[in-house]
Amino acid sequence: MKKSKGKSTRPDARAWWGKNRLSCIILAAAVVVFIIVRALAATHEQPQSRGEDYAEYETAVITDILSDSTEQDPVSDNGYRGEQLLLAEIRTGQYKGETMQVSNYVGPLYGQALKEGQRAVVLISTYSDGNHTATVYEYDRAVGLAVIVGLFLLATVAVGGKVGAKSLVALAITLVCLFFIMIPLLMKGAPTLLTVFLVCAYITVVTMVILGGVTSKTICAALGTIAGTALALLFGLLAQGLLHVDGLRLAEVEPLLQLRQTGTPLGLRGLLVAGVVISALGAVMDVAMSISSALTEVHTVAPDRSGKELFRSGMNIGRDMVGTMTNTLILAFLGSGLVFIIYLCSLGLDPRQLISSPYMATEVISGIASSIGVILAVPLTALIAYGEALPHMPGVFQLIHKGDGVVLKGDAGALGGSQQLVRAQAEFSRAFARFKQGRG
Repeated sequence: MKKSKGKSTRPDARAWWGKNRLSCIILAAAVVVFIIVRALAATHEQPQSRGEDYAEYETAVITDILSDSTEQDPVSDNGYRGEQLLLAEIRTGQYKGETMQVSNYVGPLYGQALKEGQRAVVLISTYSDGNHTATVYEYDRAVGLAVIVGLFLLATVAVGGKVGAKSLVALAITLVCLFFIMIPLLMKGAPTLLTVFLVCAYITVVTMVILGGVTSKTICAALGTIAGTALALLFGLLAQGLLHVDGLRLAEVEPLLQLRQTGTPLGLRGLLVAGVVISALGAVMDVAMSISSALTEVHTVAPDRSGKELFRSGMNIGRDMVGTMTNTLILAFLGSGLVFIIYLCSLGLDPRQLISSPYMATEVISGIASSIGVILAVPLTALIAYGEALPHMPGVFQLIHKGDGVVLKGDAGALGGSQQLVRAQAEFSRAFARFKQGRG
């Protein structure tokens, strides 16, 4: 029984490897690239020695409230203002287990009134004479964040199944690339736009391979995503030049200017368009994959439809997506800048003054350039998938394993016209032979 069981599993493993061999090779190459680039991006700063006076952030639990002068402030929409004197048990660090007297300063823009039993992050300052003081930094949100993230992961896997799990892996890789590759490279003075675009292209390829393997569908979706992102970048540069604004006019750039004064060679002017590219990547990727997947399904149902007809189908499908996706992007940017928009409207500015504001210009560039990437990704993906470009590049399809099953086949009257797609159930070599025979 064991032998037969072992024999039955070997073909499955062999078949899995044969089907996913190219995907594994690409992902392995991506890991090697990540390690090399990470080594180049890593900083080699010596750890700073702790002086006589130092401060540490530790977790604590409030055990008692000694005094509380906080009260609601009607001016700040009933936000609390005042001071608390608390007893807190330190749960981490060198003072773990010690109960300290902690001050908590509360205002409408900072701090939060705490209750007995709640957790907080406290700032413990230790001095050269051995004494130490503690103040509340903020309410400890680690547990709440863990619960929210856990619910997100659970919902994604429960609804999406295996695909949902793969999407979480792709999301994790995206975050790792942004925080451990892109940001360190930018901090070391790498060209802003080139670095961001290459990292986005890397994320696109890895994400597509993880989600769908190496198939004609995922190749077309990846190419459509990269092309749409590139156009969003170019449109952002064009709009930036026409409106005479750049990353220096961003509302959050002031701390980065101070960072440059310390010697960090961070490129600031390209940050506006770089933000556009990053914000557009997810939406463009979604649209490109949806178009490519939809056209594959259309072809499966109607394999006799010509390439021109499939292109029209892709455009019709894309038009329905463009409206909602454009709204999504514009509303996302408006939502992120809602506070500042309300502030500008409250000033009663002249329309010409409002239109000429650099902050308004940056928001317009961010929203519209991202939408341009999404809009143009529709025809680009449809053209790449079933247009006239890939049928003349058979070498690309030689990389696709037989598990894909979608090949291009031309007929005698279609040398300069449309192409037909057929579903090949046999091995790719036989299908490609039929392709050449059909053209002959």
